[in-house]
Amino acid sequence: MHGETNWLIRPARAEDVETVAELKAVVMRDDLVRLGRYDDHRVRQRLRDDFRLAHTSVIEVAGAFAGCVAFGPYEHGPGRYLEHFYLAPEAQGQGLGTAVLRALLDRADAEGVPVRLTVVQGSAARRLYERAGFRLESEDPIDVRMVREPELGSSRRPAGGS
Repeated sequence: MHGETNWLIRPARAEDVETVAELKAVVMRDDLVRLGRYDDHRVRQRLRDDFRLAHTSVIEVAGAFAGCVAFGPYEHGPGRYLEHFYLAPEAQGQGLGTAVLRALLDRADAEGVPVRLTVVQGSAARRLYERAGFRLESEDPIDVRMVREPELGSSRRPAGGS
């Protein structure tokens, strides 16, 4: 649980893959159509191919499926990689994405490691990531790669003692 919303993150199960693939298709459709990259089958198949059960979590609000996120090791160096962070349309715009992201970033900060992610050009999600401290690492006509360095000794954490 976190903040005022009734949410939790649970480990994904193998049977979650189709629900997550369908959510990705719904959430990513407008951005991919705008970029000329939408393919009804491919958008779901890429999620199925990339689905890493060990690093994927399902987000639930009041016991109902509300989204997903994968947060695993970064393959090209130290740190974590955030991907497949999708919220159901009815769960967007209520602070849930910010709360889930904050919880994940707190884990990375505790480990003292950077977090990287890729977002498509023009995605509204980029503003969420920028507010959380991510900065541009590189980009091309389709993808924006971002990184956030760990916040060591952040003022958000209690200093200890009372």
